[in-house]
Amino acid sequence: MSEAPHGNPIKTPGQLIAAVVAGFAVPIVIIILLAYYVDNTTRTGAGTDELAPDEVAHRIAPIAQVSVHDANAPRVYKTGEQVFQAVCSACHASGTAGAPKFGNSGDWAPRIAQGFDTLWHTALAGKGAMPPRGGTSPDDYSDYEIGLAVAYMANRGGANFQDPPKPAASAAQSASGAAAASAPAAAGAETNAQTTAAMAAIASIPQAASAPAGGAAGQSADASQAGKALYQQVCQACHAAGILGAPKFGNKNDWAPRLKDPMDTVYNYALHGKGQMPPKGGSTASDADVKAAVDYMVSSVK
Repeated sequence: MSEAPHGNPIKTPGQLIAAVVAGFAVPIVIIILLAYYVDNTTRTGAGTDELAPDEVAHRIAPIAQVSVHDANAPRVYKTGEQVFQAVCSACHASGTAGAPKFGNSGDWAPRIAQGFDTLWHTALAGKGAMPPRGGTSPDDYSDYEIGLAVAYMANRGGANFQDPPKPAASAAQSASGAAAASAPAAAGAETNAQTTAAMAAIASIPQAASAPAGGAAGQSADASQAGKALYQQVCQACHAAGILGAPKFGNKNDWAPRLKDPMDTVYNYALHGKGQMPPKGGSTASDADVKAAVDYMVSSVK
C-alpha cells in the first residue's frame, strides 16, 4: 500500500520570493489602512476643526438666548395656519384627547354649529383637556391670532367663517400718550393716580360687583336698566374718565372708531377682553347683561 506523494506549493525561487514579500507586505498594508481609518474618525485637537473659532463658540454658547424686540415696532401677526402648526397641531392634527381632527368634517360639524364666537371663546378659555389658549400666553399669541387659528381649522372642517377683525392701533391711546409726555408733572401724577385707582377697581370687581350685577338683572327684565346697572357697578371704573385707553362715556370722538366695526365685534371685545380690559370688565355678569351695558354706553353717543 503506497502513500500519495506530498507536493510543495513553492517549487521555484521566484515563488519563494513572492511568498516572502506577500507575507510582509499584506499585513503592513492592512495595518496602515486601519490606522488611517481610526485616525480620521476619532482624532481631535491639532489638525482638526475642533479648535476653529466657530466650533469653539458653538460649544461654549449658553443654552438660554435673549431676544430683544422693539416695543414701539408695529406688531406682525401670525397667520392662522402658522398658529395651528406651532400650537394647535399637537392635538388637532391627530385628534388627540378628544380634539376635533383637522380636516375631519364629522368632528367639526357640531362645533361649527355653535358659531365662531363660541369656538373663539372656547379656545381662549379652554375646555376639557384643552388648556386656555392651547397652553400659550397672551404674550405668545394675541386673541386675534387665536381667532385666526380657530377660523383656519373650522374652515378646513367645512365652515365658512370670516377671520376676526384685525386690531387697530388706538388713536385715543396715542393721543393720550403724547399729551402725557408734554403735560406738567402734576397732571402726570394725577393721571397715574387715576390709573392706579382704576386697576384697583378692576381687581376688586369679581368679589364686589359680580353678585350685584346678577341681582340687578333679576330685579328687572328691562335690558336697558340691567345694562345701566352693570355700567355703574363695573364699566365706569375706566369708561367714566377714559382711563387705560377706554373710550370715554358720552365722548363721540372716542367711540367713533369703535363703532365702525359691527356691533357683534364690539360685543366680542367686551365679552372676551381687549387691550388692558379683562373679559367682561373683570366681572362674572351674564353675556346678555354685558351686551346690555355696551348698548347703554353706545346709546350715550348717538
